[in-house]
Amino acid sequence: MRNKNSFTSQVKEELASNNYPSEDRLRALLSAYIRINGSLVFRHKKTLLQLNTENAKIGRFIYETINEIYHADAELIVKEKRNLDKSKSYMIEISDASEAIMDDLEISFLEGKISKNIVKNDDTISGYLAGAFLAAGSVNSPVTSNYHLEIALNSENYAKWLAKLFAKYKNSNIEPKITQRRDEYVIYFKKSDQISNFLIMVGAVSSCLDFEDVRANRDLMNNANRLTNMDTANMKRTIETGSRQAEEIAMIDQLLGIDNISNLKERELCKLRVANEAASLQELADLMTEKFKKPITKSNVNHLFRSIHALYERLNNDNQ
Repeated sequence: MRNKNSFTSQVKEELASNNYPSEDRLRALLSAYIRINGSLVFRHKKTLLQLNTENAKIGRFIYETINEIYHADAELIVKEKRNLDKSKSYMIEISDASEAIMDDLEISFLEGKISKNIVKNDDTISGYLAGAFLAAGSVNSPVTSNYHLEIALNSENYAKWLAKLFAKYKNSNIEPKITQRRDEYVIYFKKSDQISNFLIMVGAVSSCLDFEDVRANRDLMNNANRLTNMDTANMKRTIETGSRQAEEIAMIDQLLGIDNISNLKERELCKLRVANEAASLQELADLMTEKFKKPITKSNVNHLFRSIHALYERLNNDNQ
């Protein structure tokens, strides 16, 4: 799970390996997959239905599901690609049963509507969205901070209908957006909790656990980094403030003399700051408390420094 493609494959292969006890859910899955990934071909006066994928597990899963439900004479064809990595593509071809399958799943490549008979409850909506993701979905790995899940489609109207399914699912907080990318219409969402909900919704529970585990570890690291950054910033500010105060006290000592400061607490605080230039206000408050044997707060110390700064400005102006 190191990049977008590998995590997408992990999710899809989990969906292709799941057990689906409900045939209605499987039919909904097939309906979405065929609607998005299918094409009709006319050969020898016959209408053939073709489905293509580059993932062997998805190809085998769709092939076996079609044959199991429809007892169709489907054929799984493996094709060698002409490229350097010698990868393969997989085509499922259905001949005689293609029209019957299309009718049963209420699929139309021309219309964008999704039949209510196919997505009639949460179970079938889950199946339909799983089929859509298998056909055209992708999701970024949580290793990246760029959370993104999308389903790319070739029909604007169909994209709108598919997006509406999320609202029909009970207790779904997923609100997908649609954007056009060249000749595709992309349904997408970017919130990590919505991606987790989607993975659970479609049945990719193991992938969801992996997603949350990596995200939690990264967020924990980010929180640690933020705390470290805050500590570093605070330390830098403390050092800079202490250095400025020490310079002002040195000027007071030169023009007046620290021992000639009338206010006892201001006088002692000047001596403590010179001796502890990098100390924080709280640390100085603790030293002052020890010195005077009574509680002196950080707020008291801050007030004394304001008085010391006012004295510095008066002496500096008088000396100009």
